[in-house]
Amino acid sequence: MKKNIYELKYRYHTGTIAWILHRLSGLALILYLVLHIWVIHNLDNPAGFDKVMAFLNEPLFKVLELGLWGVIIYHAVNGLRIILVDFFGGSREQKKLFWGVVVVGIIMFIAGAVPFVGHLK
Repeated sequence: MKKNIYELKYRYHTGTIAWILHRLSGLALILYLVLHIWVIHNLDNPAGFDKVMAFLNEPLFKVLELGLWGVIIYHAVNGLRIILVDFFGGSREQKKLFWGVVVVGIIMFIAGAVPFVGHLK
């Protein structure tokens, strides 16, 4: 049975998935910064700012804030993993480092999410 050339050329290993997730988390952070600047732009108009803040106080945005926390955590700890691999030659240990990042990220996410959920109305 002959394999497709793309099956032979592209294989998704742990490093590839970490790379893709790092780029996606970076794009999500850029999108957040644009939205944040838009909200801050409304500070000169108190009525407009109150309207925007009331809109952002919806439950959907509380869930998105938790998602933002997760994106920040992943991007930060994976960035540290990249530094370790690039500067200290941990390329053979990439899979272990990635799963270590996942475990540390989950612990950090829970540590930050518990107080956040506790403050919800």
